[in-house]
Parts: sequence; structure tokens; C-alpha cells
Amino acid sequence: MSVDREKALGASLGERESGWEVDDVILYHLGVGAGVPPTDPGELEYTYEKNLKVLPSFVVVAGGRRRAVVSGGGGLKIPGIEFSMTQLLHGEQDIEIHKTLPTSAKTQSRGRVADVFDKGKAALVITEYESLDEAGDLLFTTRSSLFIRGEGGFGGPSGPKVGNTPPERDPDGVVESATLPQQALLYRLSGDKNPLHADPDFAKMAGFDQPIIHGLCSYGIACKAIVDHVLGGDPTRVARYQARFAGIGFPGETYLTSYWEEGDKVLLRMDSKVRSAPIITNAAITLRG
Repeated sequence: MSVDREKALGASLGERESGWEVDDVILYHLGVGAGVPPTDPGELEYTYEKNLKVLPSFVVVAGGRRRAVVSGGGGLKIPGIEFSMTQLLHGEQDIEIHKTLPTSAKTQSRGRVADVFDKGKAALVITEYESLDEAGDLLFTTRSSLFIRGEGGFGGPSGPKVGNTPPERDPDGVVESATLPQQALLYRLSGDKNPLHADPDFAKMAGFDQPIIHGLCSYGIACKAIVDHVLGGDPTRVARYQARFAGIGFPGETYLTSYWEEGDKVLLRMDSKVRSAPIITNAAITLRG
């Protein structure tokens, strides 16, 4: 195993042709807990094609069920960095929305290695994908921070300090979001088929008593909580959404999303209600001006 930062930095991760339809959007929304109660007008805007809107966090799975690689090969291969998928942890997620997300689209995405940092015991790799619509306009950008355990110590920069720290005061509000016992089974249909979220035997081998919820599912649940309870149900007000994965969630738990309104940002964190354990921290939604 090795890290060649100069070779990795800026390297192409290939191009992908993709897209989604109305049913993909609805399935994603159901996977992050939309539709409760099922006759509520606001919930129907997530789950019924009439007046359908798109949560900005949808872009983390956009096209995941129908993605085709144009160049760059399949799977996650990072030039200049050799690693096993067992070493990989998803540390942070960042999305930017450049245009209002349509309920169906065809897109082309291009990926690159945006940066590589040395965290001592791990390498931190920032991957970035820009997705363009059929008109050639930039629709959204996604960035993932990937910790590769055991690959630190190569002499690179350590990277910026963690930001988006909430102020030292009580939150402006706390939103409760109940998850279903089958939440992970539903969410995985949007494209992430990692058995950790479905197979009890696989989960036990990974050190968990039961399958856990996808980190990006929790990410979407938190996004919906803020859109609904702070932004009046208007997802187009979200320009950017950054979050750090600080812990795990289990299907059937209730999440608590605390938020602080600070200028053009809504800072937030998510915790398990029953375990008082952090799930998402150092998170912020930047509002469109």
C-alpha cells in the first residue's frame, strides 16, 4: 500500500453518463423518511408526482440505479493510491446545488481527486464530481472525504481544521425524525447495496449487532428536517450542504436534529435520541442568496 500525492492530486476519476426519473426521486424520498403522514400536503410533495419537488441531498444517489461509466473504469480506483476497500471510511459529504434540481434528467458527470491530506494514521482523499445537464450547464457538485486507514505518514499537508462548529448557546430548534425498522432496506434500493445495511451476518463480522443505516441516509434525513422545519419546505433555498459522519444510526431509532440559524447558514447536528450518541456533526446548510 502506498500514497503518491503528486500523482493522485487532480487525477481524473472518469466520466459517467447518468440520469433519473420521477420514480427514482420518490423512492429516495421514501428512503429518507418522507410520507409521514401519507396524506399531508407537504409530504405528498415528496412522494406523489403531482407538485413533486426534489430534496438537494438526492444528488448523492442521483443516477445510482442507472449510471454508465464512459471512461475511467468501474469501481473506486484512485491513481497514485493503493488501498483495499476494507480500509475505506466515508468521513464527510459536501454538495453544491447550482440550478434547481428537475424531477427527471439526463446528466454527464466528471470526477477528479480534489485533494489528498496526511492525517497521520490515515490518508484523507477528497473526491469531486461535477454533473452537467443536457444543456451543458453545471447542475450540481458533490465532494466526498474518504479516510483510508493505515495510509497516513506519507508527508503531505494535514488539511484544514474541521469547521461548521455550532455557537455556544442552546439550539434554535430540535426536530425529531423517527426511522422505520426497514429504513435501510428501503434506502438501499436507491443504489447503495452494501450488505452492511441489510445482512445481519455481514454486520456482525463488521462488529455490529445488527445492520446499520447508511450514513448518507442519515444525511438525507437531516436535510429534510431542515428544509421542512426551517426553510418552509422549500428545497430550492439550499445552495450547499456539508456534514461530517461522527457515528452510526440503527433502523428504528429516532433522530434528533438540532439547528442554529446563523446569517446565511443553518448549522446542525444529529444525534440518536435513545443512545444520546452523535451521528452527524459539523454540518451546515448554506442558503441561496
